Amino acid sequence: MNKIAIIGPGAIGSLLAASLARKKKVEVWLLDKHPRRARKLLETGIRVESTGSAAAYTAKVNVSCDAKDIGPCGLIVCCVKSYDTAAAVKDIAPLIGDDTSVLSFQNGLGNWEILAEAAGSERVLAGSTAQAAMLRADGQVVHTGSGETIIGRPDGKMTVAMRSIRDIFGLSGWPLRLSKDITAVIWSKLILNVGINAVTALTRLPNGALPETEPAKEIIALAVAEAVQVAKKQRVKLLYDDPVQKVESLCRDTAENFSSMLQDILKRRRTEIEYINGAIVRLAKNHKTAVPANTVLSDLVRVIESSYIHQVK
Repeated sequence: MNKIAIIGPGAIGSLLAASLARKKKVEVWLLDKHPRRARKLLETGIRVESTGSAAAYTAKVNVSCDAKDIGPCGLIVCCVKSYDTAAAVKDIAPLIGDDTSVLSFQNGLGNWEILAEAAGSERVLAGSTAQAAMLRADGQVVHTGSGETIIGRPDGKMTVAMRSIRDIFGLSGWPLRLSKDITAVIWSKLILNVGINAVTALTRLPNGALPETEPAKEIIALAVAEAVQVAKKQRVKLLYDDPVQKVESLCRDTAENFSSMLQDILKRRRTEIEYINGAIVRLAKNHKTAVPANTVLSDLVRVIESSYIHQVK
């Protein structure tokens, strides 16, 4: 595996690109849909700072808006927002070779299916990472938390390509584990996002403030309990026994982090609510299960993101 393409220069995409490019073990490309931003990133590289550390570095990365400039890759990593997945992968054919793997590093549910339709299910891997980052500006990333990255195939198979990805990521400072039950991993991450993202977006609190605020803790407990109920209906076994405690622990571990949904709200952008709490609501309807907390959280976030121009400053 000598070439990796990362689709989307957001916080995680930029952090991953810089981490990989810094070690110079593999050729790294960023695929960006915005020409002006692509030119800037190509000129300046990506600067990475770490919370609580004076250490910082800048990594030069290849950047293009055209997949034809990049050519076939051993790995394609999709890091765009879930609502952009279909548009982001519709023209990736030039990136796909005989042995290409396509990995989703995205929030929520539904991305694997979109990638499988575009590239073929036999190529697609799903992943979840505990690496946390915030984008200060284009090409300027703050690494706010480290943790394990997990990838796997929905069919549970282990492949040579997956082991190669594990080795390359590990050398670049991204400890990576292979899983035979990636569905459980994705759902376990979803439950955490259900408990954190919408609540931080609505309260405008950093992660660490949620466990210190009793009403927020109560809302989290309700939303998480509903999501766990839906997971059971889907016959998904989570990776932890106490989901609420896990959410509160994650909040404390990433205390200074602004969730991706809060960042979107602050920048008056579209959020991924439909793929997180909204996904729980849709699946609950299939099982005729009431999820009032997730319904209200989803609706409130929708109200905010559909009415930015009318909001009081």
